[in-house]
Amino acid sequence: MPAIEVQNLKKYFGKIHALDDVSFSVDEGEVFGFLGPNGAGKTTTIRCLMNFIKPTSGDIKIFGLDAQKKSTIVKNHLGYLSGDVRLYDNWTGRDHILFLEKLRKKRSIARDLIVKLNFDPHIKFKNLSSGNKQKLGLILALMFEPKLMIMDEPTLGLDPLLQNAIYKILDELKKKGSTIFISSHNLIEVERICDRVGIIKDGKIVAIESIESLIEKRIHTARVRFNGQFSKDAFNIDGMEVQQELSDGLILGIHGNINLLIKKLSEYDIKELEISHASLEEIFLEYYGGVGRSAQKQNKFEEDKSVLITQNDLNEVPKLKE
Repeated sequence: MPAIEVQNLKKYFGKIHALDDVSFSVDEGEVFGFLGPNGAGKTTTIRCLMNFIKPTSGDIKIFGLDAQKKSTIVKNHLGYLSGDVRLYDNWTGRDHILFLEKLRKKRSIARDLIVKLNFDPHIKFKNLSSGNKQKLGLILALMFEPKLMIMDEPTLGLDPLLQNAIYKILDELKKKGSTIFISSHNLIEVERICDRVGIIKDGKIVAIESIESLIEKRIHTARVRFNGQFSKDAFNIDGMEVQQELSDGLILGIHGNINLLIKKLSEYDIKELEISHASLEEIFLEYYGGVGRSAQKQNKFEEDKSVLITQNDLNEVPKLKE
């Protein structure tokens, strides 16, 4: 039995079709990433799952129960983190935790989460930084180790160390058999924790793929500068395209494995090579939006996403067998 089963879900706001015949399922024990550009329908889908808004039509079942008609029962097994954590301004983190424990009438793992996230529970919510508000939201969502965790941008506002702490917590939750449904824009995050992904665009599911398949679709951009002559046409081959010609080099788009590029460059005298990973949004544009990266500006290489390779580095790369 799937943990989540969505069939022909539609949600209209007047003439706006926020969700248009959305169908997907999430297996028990699976970490499922829900991806899409802003306005694609991710949050609307989550709000329907949580019964915060009523669908125009369609069916949603969670653990075999109707998510609308049996919402109260379903929510006993859910943990939820919204994309914008809003709680009681004058309550401390401790106040929120004690309130939920009394409401559920059971102890929680909140104290362990407080330690793991380095969170001070004695500060009023209104005085917390955005990152600490996110920490409190995570603690409240995870404190009862739910069978199903629904999360909208769970590491938003957190530094890399705390992001890793969250990933470890989610790994532990998965090992205990919980299902995790996570909306995210962070491709590295998705690769790190998800088993499969569903991709939504303009209110429609355009793909459901394994992480391995998504990684194969990863796009790179390479800026190459040559010492001496080079052939532009030699780089217009399957899996690679010339996006822009420079005075002493090329800007190339590479689909999938970059070994193809390294093998081709080993035939030339390279002055400089800079490789940049495509953002998740660029992958959407390339594969699901009908717009290639050649339409994007190619003169921006973010320092934290690129690597600089010199000729000495290339000389140490072994020749690939044909």
